[in-house]
Amino acid sequence: MPYSVFELFKVGIGPSSSHTVGPMVAARSFIEAIDRLGVLVDVRRIEARLYGSLAFTGIGHGSDNAILLGLSGENPDFIEPNQVVQIVSNIDQSKAIKLGGTHSVPFNRESDLVFDYGKPLVGHSNGMWFIAFGGDGKAILDQVYYSVGGGFISTEQELENQQGARELMQDTPHNFKTSVQMLEMGAASGLTISEMMLKNEASFQSEDDVLAGIDHIWTVMYSCMERGLIAEGHLPGGLNVRRRAKHIHNELLENRVSNAKLPHECMDWISLYAIAVNEENASGGRIVTAPTNGAAGVIPAVIRYYLEFCPGADQQGVRTVLLAAAAIGSLIKSNASISGAEAGCQGEVGSASAMAAAGLCSAFGGTNAQVENAAEIALEHHLGMTCDPVGGLVQIPCIERNAMGAVKAINAASLALKGDGIHFVSLDAVVETMRQTGEDMQSKYKETSQGGLAVNVVEC
Repeated sequence: MPYSVFELFKVGIGPSSSHTVGPMVAARSFIEAIDRLGVLVDVRRIEARLYGSLAFTGIGHGSDNAILLGLSGENPDFIEPNQVVQIVSNIDQSKAIKLGGTHSVPFNRESDLVFDYGKPLVGHSNGMWFIAFGGDGKAILDQVYYSVGGGFISTEQELENQQGARELMQDTPHNFKTSVQMLEMGAASGLTISEMMLKNEASFQSEDDVLAGIDHIWTVMYSCMERGLIAEGHLPGGLNVRRRAKHIHNELLENRVSNAKLPHECMDWISLYAIAVNEENASGGRIVTAPTNGAAGVIPAVIRYYLEFCPGADQQGVRTVLLAAAAIGSLIKSNASISGAEAGCQGEVGSASAMAAAGLCSAFGGTNAQVENAAEIALEHHLGMTCDPVGGLVQIPCIERNAMGAVKAINAASLALKGDGIHFVSLDAVVETMRQTGEDMQSKYKETSQGGLAVNVVEC
């Protein structure tokens, strides 16, 4: 199993895992590399260049500020969102940056942070090139990084060697790389998909620590949702998008004590939960990649539905959802992509919906075959979805797409549970189709804001 539940579900800040979290991690990694060489004090100037999708939509995604934070030694796991503005403001006002939080060098974002709108770097559409210069003007170290989705990064060498981001889960009891292998191993061991994932995780740390970590993931997701339900005002970035979650929440609460309740109102609650999370993400709040920031609302919304609308729901079920979801997310990331810049929104919301569908089906007691079927149904019906954010912001259509992805996930789980797990199209086939579709998709539909809604909607 190449990816851990704690790699697919990572705590960070909004608005984007690939354009905010990834660049921050890459910038910090570059400074750490210099420090390991023992030459950090010799650096006199630092330059960062962003290419491809990072260049075209970096401002809207906060990539510029993320680079500054990472160079300063900040970690997306721990930084407080309300500190970001002050840290960035201090850098801009002083025209200096403390590399790794210790060594100060002059820094002017106008000249030292370059958005290169020419050809993207050859390895990936989310490319970054960092250069550290000494007093003689010569480069001490330079490094290319790629942000490959979900907060994962790869150096140029790692990408060339097809190693990619750190893979924790190679030597595990159930090292499945396809859904066929996953089902075969489940049948041979007599374990569910979530149980196999737990066994894999527990081969690296105690089961108690694994479960505590999973519980923490859900706590952060829930807290994010709760903040989104009470926040008011408009989302940052210039589109003047009004936050809707609080208004929708208040209206639904009023309906509970009136005769105005409609049969489909449950869907409104599901949509509300997803919207609340993604409005927080768009505001740069504390978020969990699930598997990305742009798709972070789908799985929390489905879990909240499970807890509040499904009889017998409990914390053990929440763990089951996240473990099974991680198994599916790992298959998709390993064999296709979870990155909007690689595969369009089918890779983000489509993957999240498949993960949520599998997790919910598993929590309902579905067989392994039914769980795989649920993931297949959800992903199949996101095929071809483009990533075309208006203004380069994770707002339109991203927020509502999370709501729709959550509803589709629940529908897919329900359909799978009504069957016996036998179905015509396998999850592996859909994942491969998604990979091929992503490769065929023009770059203007893959998080560059050069096509689709991004050019057909008037920015207000």
